Amino acid sequence: MILRLAAIVAASAALSVSTSFGADITIGFVTSLSGPGASIGIPYEKGILASHAYAEKIGDHKIKLIRLDDASDPSAATRNARKLVEEEKVDVLMGTSGVPGTTAMMVVAVETKTPMISLTPTTQPQNPNGQWLISIPQPPPLMVAAVVERMKKNSVKKAAYIGFSDSWGDLVYDALMKNVGRTSIEVVTNERYARADTSVTGQTLKIVAARPDAVITGGSGTPGALPYLALADRGYKGGLYGTHALINPDFVRVGGRAVEDVIAPTGPVIVAEQLPDSNPTKKVSMAYREVYQKVNNAPTTDAFSAYSFDAWLVFLDAAKRALAKAQPGTPQFREAFRDAMLSVKEIVGTHGVYNFNAGSSFGVDDRARVLVQLQKGAWTLMP
Repeated sequence: MILRLAAIVAASAALSVSTSFGADITIGFVTSLSGPGASIGIPYEKGILASHAYAEKIGDHKIKLIRLDDASDPSAATRNARKLVEEEKVDVLMGTSGVPGTTAMMVVAVETKTPMISLTPTTQPQNPNGQWLISIPQPPPLMVAAVVERMKKNSVKKAAYIGFSDSWGDLVYDALMKNVGRTSIEVVTNERYARADTSVTGQTLKIVAARPDAVITGGSGTPGALPYLALADRGYKGGLYGTHALINPDFVRVGGRAVEDVIAPTGPVIVAEQLPDSNPTKKVSMAYREVYQKVNNAPTTDAFSAYSFDAWLVFLDAAKRALAKAQPGTPQFREAFRDAMLSVKEIVGTHGVYNFNAGSSFGVDDRARVLVQLQKGAWTLMP
């Protein structure tokens, strides 16, 4: 299966022009290999290593991958982005592990007119320099809508919210409020905590006092387990919900029994073997798992590494078309790549089928989400 898929990508990436000089295409990749975001950043890193091994060239052009650690610090993400653009002369930026860091990188990308493929669900605001960013992960409104629908089916009337005290927490809360507006569900709390916090006792006491039927969180990775642990300590017995930012093994390990039965949306790749053969992402997902296993000598058990792979597939498609217009290492290539990535059509990945257009950072639809529940430490596909 790997060979068949590799052949497809190789064929699609072959150059149709005879003016190729074989200059390297350089990608600057930033992720969090340390700090609070490492439980997400390390899977991104493993995913990009598998991706690079999977397709290292486009025609005669080698793909040069430069990787930097931002230590979960938005300031470091900014410095890394500037170093990659100004010193390494990268053609494309990719990253990073959290919305704050990604937003910091995006500022540099827009300022320097360097196309950027985001690995977190980030929206680029309008800017005089135009749009230079697309986002691979599913947008929070799309994923939270599935959670709200499940809450309705489970007869939830009062829901409590607790999330990060940063832009990711805001994105999830805003998506929740947008979706419950069409229901009879009342959101009774809006509690927040920092990614590096070690206790949410005060916030949890307020949640329990509000007597909600269910709690939905806006955290991610290992720090995302903290509210569930605190709720379990207080004996909370209501419904537990989350977002796709929780789908990684460290969340399951740290949360233990406290996160059992959590319901969350995710991309299809996390339950690929449970999908019907008719699902458009199944073949790509299974092939990706094989590539990941070969490169990292371990199976993939998270949703985040696959975002790197999908970003790579989108990059390959856009770069192939940009190479027909300009050579890597030039402003003309970066502009051609920007135009190409904003016109990606029906690229099948592991999380969904990607279609990008100018004016929107996101490129997926309902095919990019399923609901899963954590049962006995494993994510199980829900109807």
